[in-house]
Amino acid sequence: MAGAQCFPEPEDSVADNKRGNTMTTNSEFKAWRVEERDGEYQGSEQTLSTADLSEGEVLIRVSHSSLNYKDALSASGNKGVTRSFPHTPGIDAAGEVVESATGAPAVGSQVIVTGYDLGMNTDGGFGEYIRVPAAWCVPMPSGWDAHTAMIYGTAGLTAGLCVGKLLKMGASPEQGKVAVSGSSGAVGSVAVELLANLGFDVVAISGKADHADSLKELGACEVVGRDALTEEKKPLLKPVFANAVDTVGGTPLAELLKQIQPGGSVSCCGLVAGPQLSTTVLPFILRGVNLLGVDSVEIPLADKQAVWEKFAGEWKCPKTEASARDIGRAELDEALKAFLKGASAGKIVLDHGR
Repeated sequence: MAGAQCFPEPEDSVADNKRGNTMTTNSEFKAWRVEERDGEYQGSEQTLSTADLSEGEVLIRVSHSSLNYKDALSASGNKGVTRSFPHTPGIDAAGEVVESATGAPAVGSQVIVTGYDLGMNTDGGFGEYIRVPAAWCVPMPSGWDAHTAMIYGTAGLTAGLCVGKLLKMGASPEQGKVAVSGSSGAVGSVAVELLANLGFDVVAISGKADHADSLKELGACEVVGRDALTEEKKPLLKPVFANAVDTVGGTPLAELLKQIQPGGSVSCCGLVAGPQLSTTVLPFILRGVNLLGVDSVEIPLADKQAVWEKFAGEWKCPKTEASARDIGRAELDEALKAFLKGASAGKIVLDHGR
């Protein structure tokens, strides 16, 4: 799989594994596990064994994970995300390699794992250990640790990919305002700060009026309510935004497309407002608007690594890092239910040491 060469291979790494770096085999660990009970899906902390984990070349001691909407869907029993239960959610994980059958990543190295099947049908980062293919592992960027990596997590990765696609299409601050829908969420909030740091005038679109101040602190020049994207019968509206990042899908995305300036682009990455897109071809054929799909799950490992390296360097979002909230496993149930209710905001990090 792409990206396997991202790791240095110390001369002794394979030999070290052959000499017995398997002291964790059959080790017990704690995990937040979801089970089906009388038709209801309930999560609780349980004690598991590393011997029960999925097959894979790399065993990782997870110190931190990150909460995402997909985790909430998995925890609620959504079969489109997780087919069988009991299951340990957590589509993000960061920590230390304790066993490596391939030698790359090496035992003792710090890695990030996001996307692919992690936390979906492969036990994920809500457990203190995961076992995954070596080709899922990204080396930790220089200067980062697991906690910092999980502040960004899949949400940050997705935001970075969205912004990167706009930049590849030629988006620049001089063209005009850039909108971010669902800006109070984990993806949207990172996108707001990143775009503002890059010099764009960001209009944050949010249904949470009480988050206006925090969005302005992240760099938004303007905050508007979600009624700015309520359904209109007209196929085109006055062009307001040069470009946009859409994290919600559904009707808001359709309305956003109507308000993009000629030649502008919209990066699309979410579906909390629904997977259906009811629109006309007019924004595309009369204004040349570009709709850019963004996937953060199955993209090549090298593409993920490139975004992580940028966030560890020129794309650093210090306000996002400072505002992230840490929780322990005992707080997962409440936090995940808040996602499903649309009551979650900002970045939430699961710290297995709490």
